[in-house]
Amino acid sequence: MRVVIIGNGVAGFTAALELRRRDREVEIVMVSGESDYPFCRPALMYIFLGHMREVDTRPYEDWVWDRARIQRVRAWVRSVDTGARRLHLDEGAPLAYDKLVLALGSTHNKFGWPGQDLDGVQGFVTLRDLRSLMRRAGGLERAVIVGGGLIGLELAEMLRGRGVSVTMLVRESCYWNNVLPDDEAKMVGAVIAEEGIDLRLETELSEILDDGHGRAVGVVTSHGERIPCGLVGLTAGVRPNLAAVEGSQIPSGRGILVDQSFRSEVDDVYAIGDCAELVAGGGERNVIEQLWYTGKMHGEVVADVLSGQARSYHRGIWWNSAKFLDLEFHTYGRVPGGSAPGGEDVSSVFWAHPSGRHSLRIAHRDGRVVGVNSLGLRLSHKVCQRWIAQERSVEEVLPELEDANFDPELYRRHERQIRGALREQL
Repeated sequence: MRVVIIGNGVAGFTAALELRRRDREVEIVMVSGESDYPFCRPALMYIFLGHMREVDTRPYEDWVWDRARIQRVRAWVRSVDTGARRLHLDEGAPLAYDKLVLALGSTHNKFGWPGQDLDGVQGFVTLRDLRSLMRRAGGLERAVIVGGGLIGLELAEMLRGRGVSVTMLVRESCYWNNVLPDDEAKMVGAVIAEEGIDLRLETELSEILDDGHGRAVGVVTSHGERIPCGLVGLTAGVRPNLAAVEGSQIPSGRGILVDQSFRSEVDDVYAIGDCAELVAGGGERNVIEQLWYTGKMHGEVVADVLSGQARSYHRGIWWNSAKFLDLEFHTYGRVPGGSAPGGEDVSSVFWAHPSGRHSLRIAHRDGRVVGVNSLGLRLSHKVCQRWIAQERSVEEVLPELEDANFDPELYRRHERQIRGALREQL
């Protein structure tokens, strides 16, 4: 039996390795037009800044793939013929499969802006995006970034590190407050301003200006302002990358429609990672921008399914960590953003240090902890998840703040102040 996996991101390469651990005989082929070897996508910014090389971002030594007998094909998939069970590639003969795993990843959003396909306009999702950015950064004086999520701020930090003036257009009233509560969003906004990034709130892109030769030379905002620039970064979210399956018999919505075992409606075709849209038993659909750990879980589940085991995907308690410039962020469970819908049933208690560099929010429903946000504080992953899983009361967790503290031993501690401030809000 031959299993072909399209895509070598974390979901794809985890599926390949985990399937090999479960089945020593199956033939495994991993196809990618992007790179010869899997790499760590979150590390792209460190390649740009010169802190790492592409080879340094590979999660495994190159010999691992040969030892695991995982064939690698460097090609772009142009189309999928599910009737004949074959892939048509940009070069070479078609590739046959018995079972197909689609780990196609995502691509940056475009919303029909005039000029969005000009030279000098790009996203920052792939190695090709990185290489394009490195070519364009030489001599670049000013850039405009459209969108205020993590990728947008990462791109801004990268360009500032090269001495480029950066303007960010963010439609929300506070930076990323569709995800962050307003207090935290304002803290991050202040850090962005301190870094010298020109953050334009409640401002959207209307048009990208053409120099008459197909090259972007500026933007027009929703307020009618013209901002000259040599680069426009499109970072207003991502969408599933479905180019390889367009015109096929594989049903899709926003993403490829799959059940909780990642089976599509086509026999022996599966989808995992960013390109998958989970359809629950009641027909509810859900596409989530995947993280490293959830992509890894997808690969593990589909490997079990391919090897004949009954397995369904259950993400468990959500968590994530990130850095907003030099400000660390950690989140666990459910903490609604300031402008996010559906947060009416969740309350929270919140503490912030006067410096604007440390904060803690404990979200609760009827007094029971449902989520935790920390900025500039490191908390134990296991402790925070235990609070949520055990539905502990806020009163019960306050004495355990010292147990949750995961900061280096010489960092200043804030538990006493936090406990006093949060108790006053109960």
